[in-house]
Amino acid sequence: MNIFDSLRRASIHFPGKEAIVFKGARISYADLYAQVCRLSAALAERFKLSKGDRVALFLPNVPEFVVSYYAVERAGAIAVSLNVMLKRDEVDFVLNDAEAKLLITAAPLLEQVPETVPSLKGIVAVGPTVPPGVTSYRDLSSGSAAQIPAANLDRNDGAAILYTSGTTGKPKGVLLTHGNLVSNVYATCHHTRMDPHDRLICYLPLFHCFGQNFIMNACMTAGATLILHERFVIDELLESIRSNRASMFFGVPAVYVRLLGVSGIDESFQPVRYYFSAAAPMPTEVARAWRERFRQPIYEGYGLTETSPFASYNHDFTYRLGSVGTPIENVEMKIVDEQGNELPPQTPGEIAIKGPNVMKGYYNRPDETREVLRHDWFLTGDIGMMDEDGYFYLVDRAKDMINVSGFKVWPREVEEILLQHPAVSEAAVIGVGDAVSGEAVKAFIVLRPQACAREQDVIAFCRSRIAVYKAPRYVEFIDALPKNPAGKILRRELRAREAAKRSPGESRG
Repeated sequence: MNIFDSLRRASIHFPGKEAIVFKGARISYADLYAQVCRLSAALAERFKLSKGDRVALFLPNVPEFVVSYYAVERAGAIAVSLNVMLKRDEVDFVLNDAEAKLLITAAPLLEQVPETVPSLKGIVAVGPTVPPGVTSYRDLSSGSAAQIPAANLDRNDGAAILYTSGTTGKPKGVLLTHGNLVSNVYATCHHTRMDPHDRLICYLPLFHCFGQNFIMNACMTAGATLILHERFVIDELLESIRSNRASMFFGVPAVYVRLLGVSGIDESFQPVRYYFSAAAPMPTEVARAWRERFRQPIYEGYGLTETSPFASYNHDFTYRLGSVGTPIENVEMKIVDEQGNELPPQTPGEIAIKGPNVMKGYYNRPDETREVLRHDWFLTGDIGMMDEDGYFYLVDRAKDMINVSGFKVWPREVEEILLQHPAVSEAAVIGVGDAVSGEAVKAFIVLRPQACAREQDVIAFCRSRIAVYKAPRYVEFIDALPKNPAGKILRRELRAREAAKRSPGESRG
């Protein structure tokens, strides 16, 4: 078993068909397969890449990401995805935590790569020129290398590591196996009815589980066409949908909110037969407005990086507004109490998931893995309910995680950066409602005696040290933070204070 096999099959059955469309370039399945095989052999030859080695991909949405990903999988190594918005210290942590043997990145991102990572044996960069000591992707992929057979792996062998926030504020590497990926992309193709005639718009980042597995891997499995974009730019996407005849559109709720605010775009979406949303709860008013305007529902999915990510779907037969649907094929879900006992319908509790989509574990974190995997059930930390028909609904998050346009932000990580500011004595971070991104980061700050700081200066300080989406959008200076008798900051009181300042349905734009 190997997730790479999906590309190999597509190259046999659809050799001349477009696999990737990117900025006017069109790459056939035969050409993509040849590029992958050539790069895979070169990586194995130059860097002695072998089964289980971790290869970090620090790349934006470009064809080289797709080629590199499948080249790594073909060699039996593990692809480690890095968010391209990470800064140097964040990149340093991931590379060291994953014990990456090799890094493949883009030349403009090299300034965020630390000078020394003990496990790294080489860096490959995409770009017209690369600095000394860095291997050129173009030279490596265009050269001839001895052909090697694709690795034949067990379903439990590691395929990918994607990082998500941890309970200590440090990211955790979610280790997904080839069995996880293969089962999940087949379920994706089944439920979305994806087939070789489909053409998928993909501006969602390929380093994220949504873009990587639900879109890219499913696309290759179906033999469909990936219309790749580096980022979400409305005018570019609308033109691409029209000119490339895109049939499937994927987004997070914030994207649909933005599109609903643009007039005169209805005709641009005529080629699209299917809309899908995940990564954050879809507001019912947005789903209703979209269906009324475009005459099609936005189908919804639920899952986490730890579930590859697809776990539930709304729905093959009956779409139910406000629900995340029922478990996908071969997957079970239930609502449990704090002791792990299953709860009856209409009773809030934690969502637990079991099936071939559930991760192998957190890389090199056995204790944290045991906390969330109980008798093969994954405890999501999300609060939900199930109705009498087996449809699931998200109620709230048990964790303090902030969801910014589908990207998860852990408050403690931001707070640690804020505390590095010379004027800051104490800090607490929460998520506040936002009409576009779903949630935005807000910081409450207690200044040091006689110190002063401005909101924009604090925001700029954070943006220079962490990814922009993690940095606070709002800063409020207060005299003291609410705490319990043990001195623990009570974020729930800050959230309640923020909610009291807003009328129902109000959000800051």
